[in-house]
Amino acid sequence: MSASIMTWPILSVVTFLPLVGAVLVYLARGDDEAARRNARWISLWTTLITFAVSLILVARFDASNPGFQFVEKAPWLGNTINYHMGLDGISLPLVILTTAIMPFCILASWKSVTFRVREYMMAFLVLETLMIGTFSALDLVLFYLFFEGGLIPMFLIIGVWGGPRRVYASFKFFLYTLLGSVLMLLAIMAMYWTAGTTDIPTLMTTALPRNLQTWAWLAFFASFAVKMPMWPVHTWLPDAHVEAPTAGSVVLAAIMLKMGGYGFLRFSLPMFPDASVYFAPLVYTLSVIAIVYTSLVALMQEDIKKLIAYSSVAHMGFVTMGIFAGNTQGVAGSVFQMVSHGIVSGALFLCVGVIYDRMHTREIAAYGGLVNRMPLYAFVFLVFTMANVGLPGTSGFVGEFLTLMGTFRTNIPTATFASLGVILSAAYALWLYRKVVFGALTKPSLASIKDLTLRESVILAPFVVLTILFGFYPKPILDMSAASVQHLVNQYAAVATAVKAAALP
Repeated sequence: MSASIMTWPILSVVTFLPLVGAVLVYLARGDDEAARRNARWISLWTTLITFAVSLILVARFDASNPGFQFVEKAPWLGNTINYHMGLDGISLPLVILTTAIMPFCILASWKSVTFRVREYMMAFLVLETLMIGTFSALDLVLFYLFFEGGLIPMFLIIGVWGGPRRVYASFKFFLYTLLGSVLMLLAIMAMYWTAGTTDIPTLMTTALPRNLQTWAWLAFFASFAVKMPMWPVHTWLPDAHVEAPTAGSVVLAAIMLKMGGYGFLRFSLPMFPDASVYFAPLVYTLSVIAIVYTSLVALMQEDIKKLIAYSSVAHMGFVTMGIFAGNTQGVAGSVFQMVSHGIVSGALFLCVGVIYDRMHTREIAAYGGLVNRMPLYAFVFLVFTMANVGLPGTSGFVGEFLTLMGTFRTNIPTATFASLGVILSAAYALWLYRKVVFGALTKPSLASIKDLTLRESVILAPFVVLTILFGFYPKPILDMSAASVQHLVNQYAAVATAVKAAALP
């Protein structure tokens, strides 16, 4: 760990650079048009520089070390609560995903957002800092502040720049996620009173009493399950997606949903292993219901964004199932699935944004025969649809296959039912593609629709490359997380064995 403490605090730089950008956007005044232009360019350059600096983390990361690297620690509140940051192989892929997605969100909003542009860009930059902080924090109080702070800019993005029912959707999003998090705060206080520390690496090796583990697991679960979101607390997500602006949907699907999965990997498994073993059947049940039920609901949707939102709930079901399988394939598959889903779902929402900017409707019935006028768009949309289905050769396949393999080793009925989701996802995704892209071009409103512009092609091209690259060559992500995943699984397996041995008499 000491070898990776660098001469300059690179992790803090990556975390707080977007906040500096937000201040610069605030200071960049001028007449209306100049202020908007400055806000866009400052935001774009800030997110690009943040991404460039974050790549140094990848270059200097030691994949063979399962511990935390780039560690920074300084006293903060009293003697016990520290400003403590660090990354391991589970959090680094999610930090890179965050820094990589943000420039595309800024580019996607370049033309579509025309009022309060400065405030909009500031909200995104503040949100980036809070999301990176969530994945990097190594103190419970610090984690809680970052985790909850992300609610505020997202609430504003949906509530100010969203669709017709934006106020309803933003309040529903806020109240659902806040309610779960209040319970998590109580659990953090209880853990502090018991262990005398809020330091995450210390707590990961502290044996908490079984009774506290059970209650703390449920409290953390309430927060992470809403954030994922798991069935039945998923109903805020379709509303939030439908009303959010395109870039808001991309951030929500690509990054914010991953905070729940990250929470399970960082807290539930290592800190409450006894309770995780005990509650694994509950998680399996909820995951299978999410995969099958939300896939069936997706088949009935008339709004493109709603359909993709329900598909996200189903894909997150594979993640939770893999995590609580508690073996190498399941956990590694979950980490990969989170990164892959971030790329694919983000790209799908960008694709919806492309046609929404032209037609100002997301109704599936309003489209048809787009391949005749938009062949390039039809190809790009096809790549992401196939990745969403989990076609071999796309990144979507690797994550789903690994999580199913891991689950199959621990619980065959769960894996069998979950594999139904693969068939159902093909049904709704291909149905959507046929309705929107194929068929005769009969609707007069579509006669003059234009194919992808240069800006849209530049935004979508990296997503296409990564989706196919990670489909054929998943090694970079799997290698990055391998040591940390193995370390977590070994700790969890030891407890699981002990629990089963104690239950036998």
